[in-house]
Amino acid sequence: MPFGPDPHCLYPISGQESVVFLKPLIKNPQIAVGEYTYYHSFGDPLDFERNVLYVFPFVGDKLVIGRFCSIADGATFILNGGNHLTETVSSYPFAIFGGGWETSMPSEWPDRGDISIGHDVWIGFGATILPGVSVGHGAVIGAKSVVSADVPPYAIVAGNPARVVRYRHSDVDIADLLDLAWWDWPIEQITAHVRTIATGRVADLKSLVDSNRSPARR
Repeated sequence: MPFGPDPHCLYPISGQESVVFLKPLIKNPQIAVGEYTYYHSFGDPLDFERNVLYVFPFVGDKLVIGRFCSIADGATFILNGGNHLTETVSSYPFAIFGGGWETSMPSEWPDRGDISIGHDVWIGFGATILPGVSVGHGAVIGAKSVVSADVPPYAIVAGNPARVVRYRHSDVDIADLLDLAWWDWPIEQITAHVRTIATGRVADLKSLVDSNRSPARR
């Protein structure tokens, strides 16, 4: 019995070249993507890195995406290279052009931090994630949303700016899911419980895990 698709296969669905696993595709060291995270594009999915904007080595910030994420066409991630100073007389980035302007700005570029996307996150069509945002495990980002603030685990957010619409599960179930952290399991264990993970309730998965624990570990 196979234990899931090959995470190193660029095209994981036979005959569907609009879908790619990102881990084997990414080359930029400022972008890190976990296994089984996929990207769908109506154009060329191999151009995913073009959707990660203002990735400049002199800033050094990163986009980090977890495992088992679903990323729809047009999702865009804007890093700190697109930031400008706003508390100053001008927002124009004089220093980058040289010619005597080199020392006109601070040595450090405005930096709100990395973009961090948790595991099992669904990012909808045309969504935009801004610098410094952290998206919790299991969250859903609605189509065309602009995410400028952190998203809690298992929240569904939508709009511009994105706001929490509702949560996918109850507080108790969310706590259980974060404790179970199924995305970190060995792929053999995920495969053994894949039907429950894909279609079951949180209580069903928790019950399966509890039943497989030895009494000494309970």
